[in-house]
Amino acid sequence: MLKKVLGAVIRYFRKLDKGLFVAVCGLSALSVVLMYSLVDNGITSKEPSMYRMQFICLCIGAAIALVMSGLDYHRFTKLWFLYAPAAIGLTLLTFTSLGYQPNASADDKAWLNLGFTTFQPSEVLKIAFIMTFAIHLEKVKDKLNHFLNVALLCIHGAIPTLIVMLQGDDGTAIIFVVIFACMIFAAGLSLKYIIPVLCALPFGLWFIWEKVMQPHQKLRFLVLFVDDPMSDPEYADIFYQQYWGRLALGSGQLFGKGLHADKYVEVPYVQNDFIFTYIGQCFGFIGCIAVIAALAYVCLKIVVDSRIAKDDLGRFICVGVFAMIFIHCILNIGMVLVVLPVIGVPLPFISQGGSSMVSMFVSIGLVMSVYSHSERNYRVFYDGK
Repeated sequence: MLKKVLGAVIRYFRKLDKGLFVAVCGLSALSVVLMYSLVDNGITSKEPSMYRMQFICLCIGAAIALVMSGLDYHRFTKLWFLYAPAAIGLTLLTFTSLGYQPNASADDKAWLNLGFTTFQPSEVLKIAFIMTFAIHLEKVKDKLNHFLNVALLCIHGAIPTLIVMLQGDDGTAIIFVVIFACMIFAAGLSLKYIIPVLCALPFGLWFIWEKVMQPHQKLRFLVLFVDDPMSDPEYADIFYQQYWGRLALGSGQLFGKGLHADKYVEVPYVQNDFIFTYIGQCFGFIGCIAVIAALAYVCLKIVVDSRIAKDDLGRFICVGVFAMIFIHCILNIGMVLVVLPVIGVPLPFISQGGSSMVSMFVSIGLVMSVYSHSERNYRVFYDGK
């Protein structure tokens, strides 16, 4: 019995995607350190326990990812009829009295107030969408380019996107669109659909700009092209966070001020969407490049894992997770560098938020499961005898 247990443990660690797991744990550990520094320096004194919660979510997420890596991802996908309705139902609860808006300046009401904590159900919805869409693509892969199948896939992608748009969470809506586009493209969508979409894209963007976007949303884009937004009353409030974020990012210069300095540039809600500015202050340009390199490694490792997946289902799951993490990084770092508008998207594994931390680890657990079971006849807890 002991020999079988030891054999199972050895096989488990032999097939564990150790590089990916260490990378995401390292980024998450950095998050805990940054949260502690923010509290210790009095920058976020209103949330003294946030680094403890971040550490707890790191431990929970890492444990879930390790367990998931040892289980066949097909088991998770077969339970779609449980988690997909649950994810949609939880997201729809934000439209009830349980819905919570974290601050008055936010555009979205995308959280649930559970009394003892808050929870963002769209994080669960992202994972549910990746898994159900992967199943859908795998089912129709041989007839993907039939018009009816393409139409049904578009409806599948539109459901979560429209729900989060109704919440006012435009950033998450963009993430769903990118996940949808990357996954359906990876499945082999024909150029006869891609070319018309690209041709219609300028008109679609014009329509969104003229008919859908609110004036304050337009200002977030227009402010990027103004020479001195802070001197213009029309743009000053919109640009306020990015202005201080840019000053904070540059104040760290090459090597940063360290985690305990005499003075930091304070940025509103720095622990959330603008955590990259604090990385710049603490660790400077070198630290920022190191974090970007670690995030790039995570994204590239997921792409590599998709290439060795034993079937299309595993490949589609990896592509979906890659798209989610990649677009999170682009939108977050882009708005900090003032090349994209402020859109409220956290930096994966680093921004403060338990829902985001755990959901990212669950998505990594799915990728690790695909990697662990990449051999067609391999099972972690089965010795093949």
